[in-house]
Amino acid sequence: MGDPDGDLPDDFELPENVALAWGLRDRPSRGPKRSLSLEQVVATGIRVAQADGISAVSMSRVASELGVGTMSLYRYVPTKHDLLDLMADTAYGPPPSPRAPGEGWRPALTRWAEGNLAALRRQPWIRHVPIGGPPINPNAVRWMEYGFLALRGTGLRPTERISTILLVSGYARSWATTTGDLAEAAARTGQTPDEAGQRYWRQLAVLTAPGPYPAIHELMAEVGEEEETDEAEWRFGLDRILDGIEALVKARAAGQTQHQ
Repeated sequence: MGDPDGDLPDDFELPENVALAWGLRDRPSRGPKRSLSLEQVVATGIRVAQADGISAVSMSRVASELGVGTMSLYRYVPTKHDLLDLMADTAYGPPPSPRAPGEGWRPALTRWAEGNLAALRRQPWIRHVPIGGPPINPNAVRWMEYGFLALRGTGLRPTERISTILLVSGYARSWATTTGDLAEAAARTGQTPDEAGQRYWRQLAVLTAPGPYPAIHELMAEVGEEEETDEAEWRFGLDRILDGIEALVKARAAGQTQHQ
């Protein structure tokens, strides 16, 4: 599923699921001749997740969809956890185009952040797959590479570049999770997210009316004056994050900061 050339060095140890993802190792050929490929198994898991959610994904369900016995799947992928990792990496897809010559770091990182959000919205079940470690599968590594490319020449130290990528991608994941969960909760009650939001404010107004909640009362008196879309709220948070990074980049350029 990956694209490196050559085999693993004899003295190099790599988890089997990672080696499989990068196409560096085939599953053992014990038993009958294999009739499937790892790509088919992963694609089927993705179809199940898209149709019925991540909770519906099991080795037995995927095997049934493929028309094979459950135990035969273990000839392609070591565990269900490994299958979920491969599914998430495949479904996330490749990153947007890297930073172009002459493009500033901020617009490049903005595209990168919006690409993360788009991937999570396109495949909402991914947000329910636990993060098992730092980026190591093929698409995850490509995303990391393109994020670092966006920050080249900023003067940020290595740990700061890593922290920036974690901060921006974490914001995208948090935003996708929060808005996705709210949308799903609204759907369970037969409402749109906007309808659920309006109902929430009405309920909050009633519940807090007799109590000492001056800040909430002030906010509710003003909130009707503004029409904020999800996109505007997303960009507000992203821009504030990037404002902070930009301040550090400028300080680095001016030589005003000291190593902490």
